[in-house]
Amino acid sequence: MAGVDLGIDLGTTKIIIYRYGKGIVLEEPSVVAYHTKTEKVVAVGHEALRMLGRTPAYIRTECPIRDGVISNHLFTEYLIKEFVKKVSKSFLIKPRIAICIPSAITDVEARAVVEAAMSAGARKVYLVDEPIAAAIGAGLDIAKPNGQMMVDSGGGTTDVAVIALGGIVASYSMRVAGNSFDEAIVKYLQSEYKLAIGTSVAERIKKEIGCVFEPTAEVTTTVKGRNLVTGYPEQITINQMELFEILRPFAAEIVMGVRNVLERTPPELTGDIFENGITMTGGTSQLKGLDKLIEENTGVSVRIAENPRDCVGIGTGKCFDMLDDLKEGFTRASTYIH
Repeated sequence: MAGVDLGIDLGTTKIIIYRYGKGIVLEEPSVVAYHTKTEKVVAVGHEALRMLGRTPAYIRTECPIRDGVISNHLFTEYLIKEFVKKVSKSFLIKPRIAICIPSAITDVEARAVVEAAMSAGARKVYLVDEPIAAAIGAGLDIAKPNGQMMVDSGGGTTDVAVIALGGIVASYSMRVAGNSFDEAIVKYLQSEYKLAIGTSVAERIKKEIGCVFEPTAEVTTTVKGRNLVTGYPEQITINQMELFEILRPFAAEIVMGVRNVLERTPPELTGDIFENGITMTGGTSQLKGLDKLIEENTGVSVRIAENPRDCVGIGTGKCFDMLDDLKEGFTRASTYIH
């Protein structure tokens, strides 16, 4: 059997595995459930996510990847191993694996990613910068000298980059993304309404009525949670205007990141970007009004890629087509062979 190539989007909230020639073969939450006394993993992915907030005291759930980097090496290794095993049961040859990483990752963090993949059974591991993977997944031709600007905003990080000739010309990575918005909603409801909710409820609220550009008080949603004063279940109604005040500061940070990169972009490429526009990928790109906010503050047109959530995973898998073309984006952190 011929060798198999896998692209892995090691996201803060979910892991996507793309098999070269087959498409996306796995998409699961990056969550681990483990026994606190034995430290033994009892569930991963969807199964572990279903346990979130519903487990006895001795079972805990953890997201071992935070802000786009590995916070718990052992659990991440287990996660990758289980998922690779799931999609490679019939493989006779160990797969080559490409993993996307935030553009501002340190060498120590990069080494942790590589070791986790090698332990999972890879024969060779490539690291590809997230903006490069996002651009390929969005269908952009990055090998040309024509400048392209990417804003990839996922769960843990937002990466902004200008790409030309297969490499990154200017970039900026910030730990402001979907999780930041969710946590802000949780804190707001606790302080303003004394209502306790989980991050999954906060994410639903964000998707339903979250807006960072021209909100309206007429758009509302109901929220169920536990009253922190009485301890009883309670239901309240909140509107889009309330959330706007909470979410806008984080959206403003993303806008500042985009402006930061534009200011450092060579003049020769600035004209290309004005002509080509800015392409947004990642789940947070779908937050209502974020594209319009960036457009208004930069004067550059913004488009959201098709299937923005999957762009990085698809692009990471398709990188094997471009081993010769990709420069910094594919080889910056080196290739590791077992």
